[in-house]
Amino acid sequence: MTNPTDSVNRWFNQYPGSMLLAEERACLKALSHRCFGYYLLQVGSIGGEVPGLVPARLRSHITVAPEPPATDNGCWIRGKPDRLPIASDSMDVVLLIHTLDFYQDPHQTLREVDRVLIPEGRLIVVGFNPWSLWGIRRLFRGRADCSPWSGRFISIRRIHDWLSLLGFEIEHTQPLMFRPPLRQRVLMERLNLLERSGRRWWPALSGVYVVEAVKRVSTLTPIKPLWKLRNPILVGRAIEPTTHAPWGRSRSHHG
Repeated sequence: MTNPTDSVNRWFNQYPGSMLLAEERACLKALSHRCFGYYLLQVGSIGGEVPGLVPARLRSHITVAPEPPATDNGCWIRGKPDRLPIASDSMDVVLLIHTLDFYQDPHQTLREVDRVLIPEGRLIVVGFNPWSLWGIRRLFRGRADCSPWSGRFISIRRIHDWLSLLGFEIEHTQPLMFRPPLRQRVLMERLNLLERSGRRWWPALSGVYVVEAVKRVSTLTPIKPLWKLRNPILVGRAIEPTTHAPWGRSRSHHG
């Protein structure tokens, strides 16, 4: 059976996808100094593992995806993005590289990310912007099976809204790729001026965005009940995915 992400990864291995992937990796590497802790979780295998993303402050890079990543780092766990086989409150940084664009159920995927991240953990989302030259190209190509135009292309505003509902605080949004998706390398290089002017004058029209967010958890003072609590039924830590409640309604909390 053909992997649905195979065509996306093939596109990233040829021009202009390879150029875009190089810019995304350079951006992620530049912001890695703000990532620290023990575990970085990459959800999905699109684009392969990002080399050099794990600095000395992070000890391990884990990839969870239904399929093995294109570049195997030896820490791959088979699992679905919307049902992560990861313990709650265990990851310091979570990375979504076009995961919401191409994998099923982006809402539930974000709920799962919220569950596995520790309080004050960092989330990095990379996605295609529908309000850009890349989005216009997608409209002309239609929603066919041709990658990457078959993706969702979720707007930055919607990403911000979804994360705010989950209690994340948006720290930074960085625009990438203002040039149109042309296959001619010479033309793409000649249009490099659009990158400098785009970041200054129309950052909301970039082809790709990188969103950094932090999981904020409000601290409440618990009230001790008058009755004696039962002994816990489960010993140790259980892995439980969040419930598939309709988006916008209250979600389950896992202890």
